[in-house]
Amino acid sequence: MPDLKTSYIGIILKNPLILGACNISENTDSAKMLEEDGIAAIVFKSLFEEQIILERIQLSEFRDEYAERHAEMISVFPSISHGGPREHLFKLKKLRNAVNIPLLASLNCINKNTWTDYAKQLEETGVDGLELNFFSSPAVMNQEKTTDIEKMQIDTVESVISSVNIPVSIKMNYFYTDIGRIISELTEIGVKGFVFFNKVFTPEINIEIEDYFYPMAISCKCENKIPLRFTGMLSSKIDADICSGTGIFDAKDVISMLLSGASCTQMVSSLYKNKLKNISSILSEINQWMEKHGYAGIEDFKGRLSKKNVKDPFFLEREQYIDILNNNETIIKKEYKI
Repeated sequence: MPDLKTSYIGIILKNPLILGACNISENTDSAKMLEEDGIAAIVFKSLFEEQIILERIQLSEFRDEYAERHAEMISVFPSISHGGPREHLFKLKKLRNAVNIPLLASLNCINKNTWTDYAKQLEETGVDGLELNFFSSPAVMNQEKTTDIEKMQIDTVESVISSVNIPVSIKMNYFYTDIGRIISELTEIGVKGFVFFNKVFTPEINIEIEDYFYPMAISCKCENKIPLRFTGMLSSKIDADICSGTGIFDAKDVISMLLSGASCTQMVSSLYKNKLKNISSILSEINQWMEKHGYAGIEDFKGRLSKKNVKDPFFLEREQYIDILNNNETIIKKEYKI
């Protein structure tokens, strides 16, 4: 039987399937069920500094709502403060004690000092690695230059890496003008891996009530085309691992990402849709495909279709734009008999 072992950010995984950061990981029973079904690693749900700040404000407003209304009673409630990240850390440590597979923490902060402080606290729970999430909306018009934002992110990553002793990865978004350059710079300061990509939640409009709403954030298979393309273009150019995510639903998706150069994949939506029960079947199909093609291990075909190895390296870039349009138009006309 083929060997499905792979390595990501220096961590040996029994196969290339990782549970991405989501609420599933918060349920210990669900996490153990996935471990039994074959999941290789888990990324615990993200710790958001913004959420903690909001909860602190809400607690303060609730606590002080009736304060100083009577001279005899200045405060209604005792002097209490918000617990900060303690609840999150408690749940993470509980999961660390419950599963035997590699466990990664996920972090999203606002302030540089908080990034470092929370990173150290997450490390103390016993996790095997750390995944950082950065986001700067391209729609926000402010005085900061692109280079200023990127420098701030690089400085923050460098500070985090120097503060912890576990490998650090970055969950990227695709809004960077030159994503290859920023990844190269992050690699130089010690980032061990990159996740392609952070899912962007986009609103829709209900035209009947004329208001915005956020639809269910379940991915579709069509969304894996962007990470597939960037994995293929960059995997052979950077000295770091790539974990491809978004729209990974079946063995074909996983194999495609590995062929393009990914070391592993992250799955979330597929597990929600299949009620946590499709990991073993995906692994079985990957085994069958590897046997059929004569591959003994992941490394035998990993990156076989990266830009470095394909006959036409421009196939992954826009130089073939006109050909793509012409070919697709021919296919569409034939399919729909236009």
